[in-house]
Amino acid sequence: MGNRLEGCAMTPADLTRRFEAAWNAHDMDAFGRLFHADATFVNRFGTYWRGVEQIVAGHAGIHASVYSDSTLEIDAPDVDPISDDAAILHFWSRLNAGAAHPAGPHPVDTLIMAVATRRAGEWRFQALENVTLVDPRTGELVLRR
Repeated sequence: MGNRLEGCAMTPADLTRRFEAAWNAHDMDAFGRLFHADATFVNRFGTYWRGVEQIVAGHAGIHASVYSDSTLEIDAPDVDPISDDAAILHFWSRLNAGAAHPAGPHPVDTLIMAVATRRAGEWRFQALENVTLVDPRTGELVLRR
């Protein structure tokens, strides 16, 4: 597998641990290193970003404001290899918004689906979509149990 390079992951599952660490440190440089330059990201509100610059810019704004004191907990992912250099990941996350959020401290659970690819020996996200769990009849946020 070669040597570990800064900012890259040895396996697709390592990406989720680095995602959590970058979020909790509010480190947008580390966050950006998780994505290929041409990656795509759909946030939990349906906003679509193409390219790591848009992905980082979108997250930098919320980490400087409403999520400045948030934390994220990510469960171990289900990893479905497609090839030696591509995998689909599904994983649960729990965002714990803090006092900086207009609604005050509260948890939000999401289910994330991501495609990870390995280029030049480095695993990074190629595509990621984040879905908030909501009761379709009431619009109420649903926390997984």
